[in-house]
Amino acid sequence: MEFRQLGRTGERISTIGMGTWRMGVYASLAERAKQVQALRRGIELGCNMIDTAEMYADGRSEEVVAEAVKDIRKDVFIASKVSPSNLRHDDVIAACTRSLKRLQTSYIDLYQVHWPNPSIPIRDTMAAMEELVRDGKIKYIGVSNFSVPQTDEARDALSRSELASNQVEYSLVSRAVEANILPYCEREKLTLIAYTPIAKGKAPDSIPKSICVKYGVTPVQVMLNWVTRSESVVAIPKSADIKHMEENASSVSTRFSAEEYSSIGKR
Repeated sequence: MEFRQLGRTGERISTIGMGTWRMGVYASLAERAKQVQALRRGIELGCNMIDTAEMYADGRSEEVVAEAVKDIRKDVFIASKVSPSNLRHDDVIAACTRSLKRLQTSYIDLYQVHWPNPSIPIRDTMAAMEELVRDGKIKYIGVSNFSVPQTDEARDALSRSELASNQVEYSLVSRAVEANILPYCEREKLTLIAYTPIAKGKAPDSIPKSICVKYGVTPVQVMLNWVTRSESVVAIPKSADIKHMEENASSVSTRFSAEEYSSIGKR
């Protein structure tokens, strides 16, 4: 597994992490166990970053994560997110407390604002985030789905901490962030955490078959390799299937040439 620095923190996280959207939604205990087993397998393969949120499955996603990291908490980097309805100062503190309880941990490595809420001053939110850092309940602060101006505003609102990351949708078929957000993250040394990086498994027909053959990779692996070609980007594909988890984890074992990345990214 390849590892990259989180923002300016010095923390090393896996280039391929694990998303957990819809984990915690299950029809049976056997299905829940499968979700846990997939996360455990990802950790075994070096995917040390798990991303979740209080919004996912009404908190049950965090409970699945808790079960997956039981007894190996120190080996895993847990990222979670506070919902946009909970961005007032006291609500942030309360939301984090609930997430800590569901995650069965004393700290969250990266706590992110899930979506901006224009009706709540970002300074109130960031003041609460810094209190959580001070109290040891979170280690790093991030945002998600923030534009460049919104990210600047969030950074300016922090008095003692650095913003570490911005989590946004990014894949071969969803490339809006390339216009402003990706260059901004590269310039300012923020980590761009790419969600839905394999476009829900819908690989575009434009992926050159010659690259798949040359490197012995699948179209999904090409998508993950391509989206993380910049040192500023890590990806968090979601998989509740062990075989798909193994496919994801091995996607960056070999890097392509600049010319190949260019050919993959041709529109």
